[in-house]
Amino acid sequence: MRIAVTGSSGLIGSALTRSLRAEGHDVLRLVRRPAAAADEVEWSPARRYVDTSGLAGCEAVVHLAGAGVGDHRWTAAYKRELLESRVLGTTAIAEALASLDAPPHTLIVGTAVGYYGDTGDRAVDETAGPGEGFLAELCQAWEASARPAEEAGIRTVYGRTGLVVSRQGGAWGRLFPLFRAGLGGRLGNGRQYWSHIALHDHVAALRFLLAERSLAGPVNLTAPEPVTNREATAAMGRVLHRPTPFAVPGWALRIALGEFASDVLGSQRVVPTALLGAGFTFAFPRLDDAIRAALG
Repeated sequence: MRIAVTGSSGLIGSALTRSLRAEGHDVLRLVRRPAAAADEVEWSPARRYVDTSGLAGCEAVVHLAGAGVGDHRWTAAYKRELLESRVLGTTAIAEALASLDAPPHTLIVGTAVGYYGDTGDRAVDETAGPGEGFLAELCQAWEASARPAEEAGIRTVYGRTGLVVSRQGGAWGRLFPLFRAGLGGRLGNGRQYWSHIALHDHVAALRFLLAERSLAGPVNLTAPEPVTNREATAAMGRVLHRPTPFAVPGWALRIALGEFASDVLGSQRVVPTALLGAGFTFAFPRLDDAIRAALG
């Protein structure tokens, strides 16, 4: 297949690009500058511009670009950047694909389980409605901005991602050095659920979605067994053979992270009903195994 990928330099995008190319697929990388190589296509989310001539012959597009949620404190300006990077970028991609004489058959938009808000102890799947709070509102606007592609008849999938277990980047990548140093511990009371997924399984799930055309709409990209933060802390300690004596109180997180702390301390017990129902098999369904895979 000829597949275009945005966010190809990020944690998931780079792993997906390597995996697709290893299997002989032709991967185009969308870049935010003039294209300088045969496998590059210029685009600009801010200007809602995509060089559509470079997308000729693409059978699918995987859209993973967006500013990092945990990269900066949530000032009003950064919240605006988070929103615009996703809404403008997704709108640009969706409108560009809809304008093609021969559009691709599939668009996968990488969104997030933040869509569901704080679910407490309640397990939710793709049938659940949106939650409340900034991230939930962001995810709703994010997914709605892909509507031009849907209206053009392009199969559109919203891959709602959980915490990706990897040493190479993302939120979990920041935990490994702390736990290796024996400084890891629970956050707040530790009872909040974390919906995680091994990087290997995340890439495999995206490839499954490219091939499995019966799936459209929201698909949760999370392991089938969410764990609490307390359980995740214990798992990191077991696998890394380190003590986990420390705990960061909620008030300290709120001082350090501001508004984002409410999402760190919030609970999201999300299960991948759509993936499992379509026959996808997780290589690392348990967190201990996902951590070991990240170390390998």
